Amino acid sequence: MAARITRQFLISSRSYSSGGDKNVAFLGLGNMGGFMAANLVKKGFNVRGYDPSKEALAAAAKDGISGANSIAAAVEGVDVVVSILPSNKIVLEAYLGKDGVVDRALKGSLLIDSSTVDPNVPKEIYPVALEKGKGFIDAPVSGGVMGAQNATLAFMSGGRKQDFDRALPLLEAMGAKQFHCGDIGSGQVAKLANNMLMGITGMATAECMNMGIKMGLEPQVLLDVLNNSSARSWSTEVYCPVPGLVPTAPSSRNYDNGFKNQLMVKDLELASQMALGIRSPIPLGAVATQLYRVVQSRGYGEKDFSFIYQLLKEEIAKK
Repeated sequence: MAARITRQFLISSRSYSSGGDKNVAFLGLGNMGGFMAANLVKKGFNVRGYDPSKEALAAAAKDGISGANSIAAAVEGVDVVVSILPSNKIVLEAYLGKDGVVDRALKGSLLIDSSTVDPNVPKEIYPVALEKGKGFIDAPVSGGVMGAQNATLAFMSGGRKQDFDRALPLLEAMGAKQFHCGDIGSGQVAKLANNMLMGITGMATAECMNMGIKMGLEPQVLLDVLNNSSARSWSTEVYCPVPGLVPTAPSSRNYDNGFKNQLMVKDLELASQMALGIRSPIPLGAVATQLYRVVQSRGYGEKDFSFIYQLLKEEIAKK
């Protein structure tokens, strides 16, 4: 059965070779990747996915994504490879390891990594891919699970302009905004700066909402004031950390199915390492990193990062 699926896909791949990049391998079908791959299918791309989780593969199959049992099998014969993976190590192994993407993808194919990693990771992959005749860009995303589901993500890309232009039809199928930030790795720099600011403003919103509510203000009144004053931000309008005020925010669904606190910690640590390397002071970033680490140490790493509001409530309640 698996061999038949592969043959059918390869036949389809050849038929599309002169008419555009239609056959796609998607690596990483988790909270973000599953929706991103499904949106590619909706826009007419043929998508073959790989994920070590059988549950993720089964869920993806319901969205029209054919499954593969390895990275090598996923990338065989495709025009484009897209990945969104959880760490530096996993990205490097997926691309540069034995039977990895760079070895097994077709010459002339385009490789798009949407993971959030150290900017040095794409810089390590890029020359190897280029030497083997493959295009490569780093294209991390912003917008969270809701953005992935609704195809409203923002892509921040680094690499050759010609590779970015080639990637645009896929990025447009998965997101609403696409930015070419510069040379390889520059997408990661933009993403880490964005996520550090997101973590800081999320922490500040939780802190000030908690303070106002503890002083007796009605939560909805306080939020309305903030959203119509100079403190308005994405954290107050879209991602309010107080449950029940913004129905679509993770806080209103028990802080589930959002941007996990453990991923926020990972991104803040990456941003902190980047800042240290260039001696750029980040006092607020350092405080935010420590507070989200506390949330994780309390066992809430799987919850959305806005769970920090509950931590602050708990700490004040103890006093």
